[in-house]
Order: sequence, then structure tokens, then C-alpha cells
Amino acid sequence: MKQMNPQNNASQSNVISRRVFFNTGATMGAAMCVAPAFGNPAAGEATPVKQTGAVSPLLTKRRTLSSGSSGMEVSALGFGVMGTNYHRGAYPSREAMVKLVRQTVERGVTLFDTAETYGPFINEELAGEALAPLRKEVRISTKFGFKHEGMKSVGLDSRPERIRQVAEESLKRLKIEVIDLFYQHRLDPKVPIEDVAGAVKELIQAGKVKHFGLCEVGPDTIRRAHAVQPLTAIQSEYHLMWREPEQELLPVCKELGIGFVPYSPVNRGFLGGALNEHTRFDSGNDNRNSLPRFTPEAMRANLAIVEALNRFGRTRGATSAQVALAWLLAKRSFIVPIPGTTKLAHLEENLRAADLELSAVEISEIEDAISKIEIVGARYPAEQQRQISR
Repeated sequence: MKQMNPQNNASQSNVISRRVFFNTGATMGAAMCVAPAFGNPAAGEATPVKQTGAVSPLLTKRRTLSSGSSGMEVSALGFGVMGTNYHRGAYPSREAMVKLVRQTVERGVTLFDTAETYGPFINEELAGEALAPLRKEVRISTKFGFKHEGMKSVGLDSRPERIRQVAEESLKRLKIEVIDLFYQHRLDPKVPIEDVAGAVKELIQAGKVKHFGLCEVGPDTIRRAHAVQPLTAIQSEYHLMWREPEQELLPVCKELGIGFVPYSPVNRGFLGGALNEHTRFDSGNDNRNSLPRFTPEAMRANLAIVEALNRFGRTRGATSAQVALAWLLAKRSFIVPIPGTTKLAHLEENLRAADLELSAVEISEIEDAISKIEIVGARYPAEQQRQISR
């Protein structure tokens, strides 16, 4: 394993908390060098990341989602914009979140993920305001697949005409001329996936979309869609408390050369260690209050997982969140997690996880420790789980 900079090691006698980590790791970013981001790989060229300030990027590693003409080069970790104003409780002002998203670019992130249904609409608008001045340095993914009445989602809708409508509206909210990666958010059982893929293919041919993706689908759906329009990425929940993608999704992605983008890679903040049985999700803007794994009883039991990650990270200068992210990065070279946050300190913590390189022995050590702990609580309520195709 490549350990993190010794200057970042906290006391070996105590579990590393986020506060201790930030106090001891403040100098790491300044020591990092700037790496190339985008360019013409065929010509061996790359365009350096243009910085919006004097901050040196913390994240310089890059990965490629998919291959060939459907490939897209991005930073090794992306950023989930959703939580800056949707589904994650109280949040700072819009101005503060726009600033944070721009600081994320400064620190080396190039992939930003949003969706029209986050709000609805308000998250795309925030992403557009934040990223418009930095358009040449970033790749933006958004999603279609829901229908809305006013500001409320009222079901699924992936009819081709609806896909085209969402694309046009998202382009305006995001203040861009082309969507880098356009995902179907949830499978619509009323619309054949071939029709969905065909609609996105037409958008790609029209120059309004560059790449196609699917969220929370099974291998058969992936194969059928990929046959019509090559897929660049599959997005699904994946972390140490939800490893189902390892059974079928990751193998089919490897076989077909498709990238994999885990959302909620630290289980909606839980693996970061800041949540416990006394945490209340009662802001009116937090979906965790409806998830079985976030009841007080479940969190009390599942904290044993965080403790196991802390024990592993203690002698390596890493927090539990960093161990969780480093584990994901080590599982496959085509995996690009998209953690989100509203705090600059947590953002920097997450990005430093890319420097924690785990060996096969260490991966087994982490997995063996977690396998001995019974995970309490279902991933989703039954109704939401039914929307997910397997």
C-alpha cells in the first residue's frame, strides 16, 4: 500500500476524527503538482487544468469511463452536486454552494453530477451558475426519466419526446451547449430500453449530448441499450454497506468496456463517522429520514462498520471516509465515485483518498472485517426498491 503523506498522520493512539485529520493535513494540497486533464489522447496532447484561483489541485489522478468513441476522461473522483441544496438537510446559502462547487474545480475535480429531478430543477440551476465560467475544464452529467407537475415529481417518463424535452430544458438550466453524459435516471417499464437508447443516440447525432448512461439497471437492460447506443457509464449505489453491484454489474461493465460511477460512496455520509443514533433528519429536505438504514436503531448497530474502518485507517493517516473511497477506487480501474458535501474541509478530505493506494491484502483485510458485522436495515423502503431494475 502507498501510504498517505506522513505529515498527515494523526495520533496513532486515537481514532482519527475528521477534525484531527484536517488540523494535521492542511499542508498536503500545497505539495501536489498540476496534472493534465483534457486534450487529444491520440495525438499525445493534454490541456492543463486551468485554475480559477491560487489553490493547487489536491486531485491529479485521472480515469476513463468507457473506451473507444464512447470514452470520457475525468478526474478519479467526481462530485455529486445533489447534496448542495437537495435531499441532505439544511444547507448553506446558494452563494456559498456556488463557491464550493467552483472550489471543487480548483482542487482538481472535473466530473460533476446533477439531475433535473433534484429539486426539481434547482440543483441543475445551481450547477449551471457555478460551472458556466469553468465550462472548458469540466464534464457535466445530468439525468432524465421522471415527469413533474410544477415542482413535484409524479412518476416515471422516458418516452423519446420527453427525453428530448428534458435535454433542451437541462441545457438551458446548466447554461451549456452540450450535455457531456446523459443518464436515464430510473428504468421506465412502459418504454422499451431500445427506444430510450435510440432517442439518446439521436441527441448525440444532433450534437446536444456526448455520452449515454443508465442508472440502477441490470445486465440484460445494459446489453440491450448498449447494442443500440454504446454506453459510457452505469451509475449505481455502491459502497462497503451495499456490495450487490459486484455480483453482476461490475462484470458486465468490464466485459463491455463501460465505466461505473458509484453514487453515495460513503453511504450518504454514514461511513464518514459523523452520524449516529442521535442524529435527526428532520429538516424537510433530507431523504435519509425515510431510509431503513438511518433509523436510530440501525445507525447504532451499524457504527461497528465505521469503527472497523477507523481501526484500519488509524495507522495509515486516513479517516473512515477515505478508507471507504480508497476501497472503491481499488476495486476496478473504471470506477469513478462521486461523493458530495457542503463543506470544503470534507471535500478536501474526500479528494485525498485518491492518494491512499490499497494492496490486495489490505482490500481483503477491510472486507473480512466488514463481513463479520451484520448490517442492520434495508437499503430502501420497498416502494423505492421496486423502481430499481436488477
